[in-house]
Amino acid sequence: MGGHGGLAGGLDRSVGTMTAQMTFSPVGQLSPQPWLNSAETKAVLDALTADGAEVRFIGGCVRDAIARRPVKDIDLATPTPPDRVMALLEAAGLRAIPTGLAHGTITAIGPQGTPYEVTTLRRDVATDGRHATVAFTDDWYADAARRDFTINALSADREGQVYDYFNGLQDLGAGRIRFIGLAAQRLDEDILRLLRFFRFAAFYGMGNDLDRGALDACRVAAPRLSTLSGERIAQELLRLLEAPDPAAMLTIMQGLGILAPILPDVSCVDRLKILQWLETRAMARSTVRPDVLRRLASTLRPGMDDYSLPGRLHLSNAQTDRLLALTSLPRPNRQTAAKDLRRMLYQHGADTVRDLILLAWADERTVGILPGAEENQRWIALLDTADQWQPHSLPVSGADCLACGMKQGPQCGAALAKVEHWWIEADFKPDRAACLSYLRQLADESLPPDVA
Repeated sequence: MGGHGGLAGGLDRSVGTMTAQMTFSPVGQLSPQPWLNSAETKAVLDALTADGAEVRFIGGCVRDAIARRPVKDIDLATPTPPDRVMALLEAAGLRAIPTGLAHGTITAIGPQGTPYEVTTLRRDVATDGRHATVAFTDDWYADAARRDFTINALSADREGQVYDYFNGLQDLGAGRIRFIGLAAQRLDEDILRLLRFFRFAAFYGMGNDLDRGALDACRVAAPRLSTLSGERIAQELLRLLEAPDPAAMLTIMQGLGILAPILPDVSCVDRLKILQWLETRAMARSTVRPDVLRRLASTLRPGMDDYSLPGRLHLSNAQTDRLLALTSLPRPNRQTAAKDLRRMLYQHGADTVRDLILLAWADERTVGILPGAEENQRWIALLDTADQWQPHSLPVSGADCLACGMKQGPQCGAALAKVEHWWIEADFKPDRAACLSYLRQLADESLPPDVA
């Protein structure tokens, strides 16, 4: 799993002395953070506190700063009602976008264009398993209590003082993902939290020692995952596949029956485990990096030519085309000749063929074949060929067909197809002069005697 990243650099005191114990006082201090002290952040904070209200950083930015991970998004919370938040931002000359006004969320745009999501403190009034009816509040504890996991309920004021109502610091340090309150109740409120539990465990957990009560609650609630939209499932699934070791988490999910409602197409998680190793530790190549669609393809049955999975997940057209290519196209093997691989490169491009090589290599190792140094070198040679590939273009065109006296349309198309096939079989070596000579020969054979 992804390690916790070490908390020593994120706080200026030992985590062991910071048990929150339901206190409402700060429990620590963030180490200096560029995003916290930037002029842009200060401009947004100054606008939001013009009425004297308290504003805190909330959730992921605080969690990741403590864990010494890159901070991607800066979220803020305030007791100020959303309409007043917009007024304060506009009065300070900052742009305010009502991205989720009904739920109290405004996106503030800083002077340099950085977005800050600002949400009014909330408490849940009613939930239906996916959406909540909320009421605004000025109670920081009530707002923290409605969040999913203890590590996501951390907050910090503009001086970097950290507030922790549910021992999230200890859980973050221990690599423990723990629901706030009863896991079953939190899943009843929002079933998407089930997938989020495994995603956060993959990134922030340490080992496979997951909370047993949470696992039992997830197993019982798993059938309700089918009520989620394909977009939300895909969002969580693809994020999970970005983790350092998604195979370990997918194995647990498969054993609990959690994959069946959302990804019944998965046939082999072991192949993903091998692919992860190839992507990250087996070799050092700038062209080979972890890739979520390649990882997803590795779990699916090779030779699968089926639009149902991309359709269910509402993948984009580009994602759909790529996933189908990786599951349906023939894969090379370590005995594939360089000439044959170049044909594949010409037809499908270096990126796709490189993916197919990695998937085929993982296929081989998954079925128990453990190649030695010589066999591995053959796989590496295939990757070298893909990396060195320069796209080729057929040296002749339709204009050349017309110049040879052929008619535009099927006759030209058939002639060019023959030249291309001949050129590919010759390993792309014939130059333009040779291709033109062959094209003229085809023209002489196809034209009537009085024309020729």
